[in-house]
Amino acid sequence: MGATTDIDDNDLNWVQNLANKTGSPEAAIRLFLTVCAGYPVALIYRGFIRSIPIFNVHHLFFALTGSGLCYFNYGVDTYHSLVAICTSYILMHLFYKSSTYLIATNFTFHMGYLLTGYYFTESNDYDILWTMPHCVLVLRMIGFAFDVADGQKPHDKLSKDQRECALRELPTLLELLAFSYFPASFLVGPQFPFRRYRRFINGEFMQYKGSVQEGMKRLSLGLIYLGIRQVGTMMLPDDYFLTDAYANQRFLRKIFYMGLWGKFSLYKYISCWLMSEGALMCLGFTYNGNTLDGKPDWYGCSNVKLMHLETGTCMQHYVQSFNVNTNLWVAQYIYKRLKFLNNRTISYGGALGFLAVWHGFHSGYYMSFLLEYIVVTAEKQVEEVYIKSVVPHMGTVVESSWYSYLKLITLKFYNIVFMGFCLTPFIFLSYERWIQVFHFVDYYGFIWLSGWLIFYFFYKYLHTDDAKKSGHSVRKGEVFSKATDLSPTVGAALYDKNSTAVDANFSQATDLSPTFQSNKKNN
Repeated sequence: MGATTDIDDNDLNWVQNLANKTGSPEAAIRLFLTVCAGYPVALIYRGFIRSIPIFNVHHLFFALTGSGLCYFNYGVDTYHSLVAICTSYILMHLFYKSSTYLIATNFTFHMGYLLTGYYFTESNDYDILWTMPHCVLVLRMIGFAFDVADGQKPHDKLSKDQRECALRELPTLLELLAFSYFPASFLVGPQFPFRRYRRFINGEFMQYKGSVQEGMKRLSLGLIYLGIRQVGTMMLPDDYFLTDAYANQRFLRKIFYMGLWGKFSLYKYISCWLMSEGALMCLGFTYNGNTLDGKPDWYGCSNVKLMHLETGTCMQHYVQSFNVNTNLWVAQYIYKRLKFLNNRTISYGGALGFLAVWHGFHSGYYMSFLLEYIVVTAEKQVEEVYIKSVVPHMGTVVESSWYSYLKLITLKFYNIVFMGFCLTPFIFLSYERWIQVFHFVDYYGFIWLSGWLIFYFFYKYLHTDDAKKSGHSVRKGEVFSKATDLSPTVGAALYDKNSTAVDANFSQATDLSPTFQSNKKNN
């Protein structure tokens, strides 16, 4: 499973020359060109393929263009994705009548193959290798198996989400290849179910107008974010945070630099997602119903909610607005499937644990997701204490404009600073590097969180005791319900005994993965 590539010499020369001129890694140039290639692919499809009534021609077009772009990036290592797709196809037919075996064998194979790939290819840096699109493919193939299994169940036994994605009719190998290699999505996402691909091929979205205009807007935004990212990288490169020059800065300056650097690091992902989403829009693939004013909504595959992300004031706002479709996938295929555990915290922990393992073996992934868990928990607790014990004693102060501005500035500063702290392990990956950066900033995040959790423990103890003395009963689980509502995915409705209510309320309760309806409201 070595990370070898077999690229034609002439092809290598011009890409390498472009990389040398721009000062960027060759692999990054290939990735950028592949994302941009989604736009001419969309143009060709709309101009020559879309009107052809033979669906196999559509499947063949997407399978060839997508696999060709994959080969352009990874050469003979493209065989890894072919093995994965063909294995899913075989397992689908072998265990078609046994959904449990299908899900278990398919999940084990794909996660095992991906982790084996990580074992042989991972380094201390972000390497753009075949494992990058393969991790996207793994989610696609695992979700596909779940949808096939759901297709064998009675309609009334499925949740709303499962009914929308369940496959009653199995695809051909060509269809599965086209779905897996779908241009503008196989490399960096977004995730979407097979049913969306089939609806698109069947022409269900063809009648709606305006997708190209929306796609070009998304491309423009992607290029803007890419430009900001490049300028930010020149100002605050990753290696700077490992130097004595950074360590010798004043404390407030260090944590503010860390926060800005974290924002610039996020923009790397956001720019790729925006450009990929724009190409899917130009294809006419992302239709998501109509807006309130009756116009077509083309944000059905959005992976980032820009307004919510940029105006957010807490860590949970990042969770709600960043990598939306991956979070949606985890909520549907991991978190909700753990409902039988009847414990919100364990289910949420299982979802975050899966995400960490899916990213790889580096300790930084696990520390970053653990910090997300703890910080979002603390935010819920702070909000509870503020509303119950602070606001009632502040009188008209909370209604004054100066207080509102001061609160907004404080929360925004916190939002930027703590995001950088939580993202540090995710970027530096190895323990030796991210712990050094934390040492330079005096481990301030850990100190603040530890102090707060100790305070909150005594706060809950005293208030619970006061409630008992005053004769008010405390319902079981009420004390820590706020602390465990870590995201709308972890909503109490999910564990309601009434399964119908669960399905009806879950779309309103999810934070780990906002629904498609919330996508169109926030874009």
